[in-house]
Amino acid sequence: MAVTGWLESLRAAEKTALLQDGRRKVHYLFPDGKEMAEEYDEKTSELLVRKWRVKSALGALGQWQLEVGEPTPPGAGSLGPELIKESNANPIFMRKDTKMSFQWRIRNLPYPKDIYSVCVDQKERCIIVRTTNKKYYKKFSIPDLDRYQLPLDDSSLSFAHANCTLIISYQKPKEVVEAESELQKELKKVKTAHSSDGDCKTQ
Repeated sequence: MAVTGWLESLRAAEKTALLQDGRRKVHYLFPDGKEMAEEYDEKTSELLVRKWRVKSALGALGQWQLEVGEPTPPGAGSLGPELIKESNANPIFMRKDTKMSFQWRIRNLPYPKDIYSVCVDQKERCIIVRTTNKKYYKKFSIPDLDRYQLPLDDSSLSFAHANCTLIISYQKPKEVVEAESELQKELKKVKTAHSSDGDCKTQ
């Protein structure tokens, strides 16, 4: 079963954990050299961040690629705040899950709700967002469903709009909810270091 297969690969990965600033940070190293870093809320076990890093063909470590969590503002840390503000009007796409749903937020979309169309594309295994005024178009996949090899279901998809933000929710299949619960049990077995100095393997 594909769900079991992905869960087993997580169990088999080399894991280190760190408790810092109210977050449990877990670093996974897979046999193929891929790395995954996750951050969970210590109290609720809610996933806050997931990112990936792979080695290049020459063996060099690449940049971390964010899958879940708030993206770092362009140029943050190297440019003054007055330069960062230039991109504030552009739509900002991010994923922020809940216990029972995959959820994405697209900020800086001021159009009313009836302008948006959000649907599943079964052939490409992705979700497509478009506006009738042709001002915005976005297509994105749900990597979790790909890893678990589960189908996309139109009836699991919903969206809302408030405060210039489009919120798209996709109800997690029961197989994913159960697998995530199993993973939390597994992570409790990982020896966790405590830190207050900012040093963490997931950075």
